[in-house]
Amino acid sequence: MSEAAPNTPSPYIDTTRPHPARMYDWFLGGKDNYPVDEEMGRKVLAIEPNVPVLARMNREFMRRATRWLASQGIRQFLDIGTGIPTSPNLHQVAQGVAPDARVVYCDNDPIVLAHAEALLRSHPEGCVDYVQADVRDSAAIVERASKSLDFSKPVALSLIALLHFVGNGDGTGTEAGAHEIVSGLVDLLAPGSYLVLSHVTADFQPEKAEQVGSLYQSGTASLHPRPRAEFVKFFAGLEFVEPGIVSEGEWHPELGEPVPGEENVVKAGYSAVARKP
Repeated sequence: MSEAAPNTPSPYIDTTRPHPARMYDWFLGGKDNYPVDEEMGRKVLAIEPNVPVLARMNREFMRRATRWLASQGIRQFLDIGTGIPTSPNLHQVAQGVAPDARVVYCDNDPIVLAHAEALLRSHPEGCVDYVQADVRDSAAIVERASKSLDFSKPVALSLIALLHFVGNGDGTGTEAGAHEIVSGLVDLLAPGSYLVLSHVTADFQPEKAEQVGSLYQSGTASLHPRPRAEFVKFFAGLEFVEPGIVSEGEWHPELGEPVPGEENVVKAGYSAVARKP
């Protein structure tokens, strides 16, 4: 079992404002959240009651994609924007197929750091580690993750429900936008690596998406739902794995269990897996 770096500062968790990771945990039925998160979560549910089902569909997509990748021989996984642990988490799925799989989780959120120990329980044959860093700092992430991963060999890069919290940059090159961030990370990966991505869109329910976005903006974080054309741009130069760009529940459903209620929800996001040639 790996351990968090001993010189990592003690996390400060602000419980006076709602937080996206804790709200997501509440949507999933977890206990690592506070009344302020539940209050905001209930406001979101007043607009879209199916958010808990959509959140579970997103997690199941991650698990199915990880299971597929491990079955294809991928043995290294870098999960950025990890969030609060939910079981089974990515490393448990990967090592369930390949006990020697090596997984590095990365997040810049104090609430995730506080739960890092739960993320670090690896199968003896494999390795699990945690890096505290911001997705905008690609070089630092790869440098720190290199202690556990060999970036000269294929790596599966997972960015699950993360990039809709990242804007488009400042237009001057001073602050990288979401597309530049993904491009920079993919450039550091070896051929044969994969990108796994899910993202909220307003394509199917624009009015609800705008209302939910305003709620997040007022209390917790900026939300950037992107249309399909903008989602496609994340995969520039990559080869899509069939069935290409679909909603979370439509990506190889045979690899996992259906989420109760998913047949009744309107699509709210895109997901895809693609290979670096």
